[in-house]
Amino acid sequence: QVQLVESGGGLVQPGGSLRLSCTASGFTFSNYVMRWYRQAPGKERELVATMPSAGTTTTYADSVKGRFTISTDNASNTVYLQMNSLKPEDTAGYYCNAFRVRIGIKYNYWGQGTQVTVSA
Repeated sequence: QVQLVESGGGLVQPGGSLRLSCTASGFTFSNYVMRWYRQAPGKERELVATMPSAGTTTTYADSVKGRFTISTDNASNTVYLQMNSLKPEDTAGYYCNAFRVRIGIKYNYWGQGTQVTVSA
């Protein structure tokens, strides 16, 4: 059974930091592109950060560059999102995503999300 379980969200003051975790099970973690998305109420879902399956060049949304860092630990099947210098506009539900294409078939898995609220 495929599962992605996020944790680490919460309430933080502007300028603060949080680290989100997403632990995967039920599939070969290292074969997948791992991504973090976020969605605020009334807004479209936004791709925040990507870690390729080869674990080389990470990419980020312009809105978080220099503040957020995505990383993975293949030993524990976990992807992290370190979020620093948080701003109120970072408030959103954050979702972990695992994706791959194999022999023309797309495999696309989502976690349940974790809420991040940045407020004084």
